[in-house]
Amino acid sequence: MSVPTGTPQPLSKKATQEAWRLRAFSFSFYTIMALVVSYFPLYFYDRGFSEQQVGILYSIGPSVSIFANLIMGLASDKYRTIRKLMMLLLAGQLIMIALLLPVNHFVLVCFIIGGFYFFQTPMNSLNDSLILLSEPHTGRSYPSIRIFGSIGFSIAALLIGQFLQDSGSGATMYIALGAITITLALSFLLKDYQGSLRKIEFSGFFKLIRKPQIVVFFLLILVLSVAHRMNEGFLAIIMRQMGASESMIGTAWMLSSASEIPILYLLGKYGHKFKELPLLAFAGLTYALRFWLLSIATGPEWMVLIQAMHSITFGVFFSTALRYLSVLIPDEYRASGQAIYAVVWTGFAGLLAGTVGGFVIEQHGPTLFFQVGMTISLLAAAGFLVKHLRSR
Repeated sequence: MSVPTGTPQPLSKKATQEAWRLRAFSFSFYTIMALVVSYFPLYFYDRGFSEQQVGILYSIGPSVSIFANLIMGLASDKYRTIRKLMMLLLAGQLIMIALLLPVNHFVLVCFIIGGFYFFQTPMNSLNDSLILLSEPHTGRSYPSIRIFGSIGFSIAALLIGQFLQDSGSGATMYIALGAITITLALSFLLKDYQGSLRKIEFSGFFKLIRKPQIVVFFLLILVLSVAHRMNEGFLAIIMRQMGASESMIGTAWMLSSASEIPILYLLGKYGHKFKELPLLAFAGLTYALRFWLLSIATGPEWMVLIQAMHSITFGVFFSTALRYLSVLIPDEYRASGQAIYAVVWTGFAGLLAGTVGGFVIEQHGPTLFFQVGMTISLLAAAGFLVKHLRSR
């Protein structure tokens, strides 16, 4: 299997139109991601839930995603469709948000938010799979499409933060209903792309993912993902405790997402010239530096500036990890491989980050919280470097 180089190819009008449909869908989908990541924790925090309760709610999603991603990934490869599954998942999200609006009891909120995450968490890996599989047909690399997700996330994080500052966090779920509805409408315009049409033997897939090099890769992804999810799940709450407004928090998330854009562009154009494992080790080191700076930050305005490091932490980490995964996993198992990746990246990592992170903040404060993230990042960087040296 050849690895996409990211060099644009001559495109037909039809291919160009399809590339723009994928970009529009990614833009809209990542506005939902901006809400879930940036403002769902604040929404529940403002409703009177403690940091540990917010941590529990945050960890429900990753717990559910372990099963949801596997089910949807296997279903996609078996039934040869990604688009129809994404339409089903978006419809499920609409129903769950509508059910959540009148509910205030914590236990009921846990059940409903678990249902929402069942429909929401597989979307990321399915969207990534569709983009990766569209490359031979549209002539556009993954970063050139995914970059519009970053644009959507950054614009939504900023504008929604400003709106919520005036209207209050209670409007969060109504905005979510609108964003999901628009994304569902755009999904009708997409085309299904699939890998090899040969019969899928899932016994071969499970044999494939038991290979030592793949197991080690996923373990290292888990370690670094825990650090990333800790920052993602609790940064808004820590900034709020330090006196930040919704607008300032939105600016922080906007800056982090917008900073991905040049990195994704450069990786799409030149990333194939660099080996994946050293790049992942570099991402781990920059994550460690980012957490150390957050641990010594004296005010929320410094945290806003530090979020710009998202470009060389998450931007390098996520894009490079997907590229390396495309080398390890054949096309016919692409959706299932993406599902396993999502289980590690979203599921196990989010579960650990939510439960451990909420406890550390509530019992020991944000300084130790960020120091724990720094230590985990250093361990991941060392692991990727050792794996690279041994592979040589």
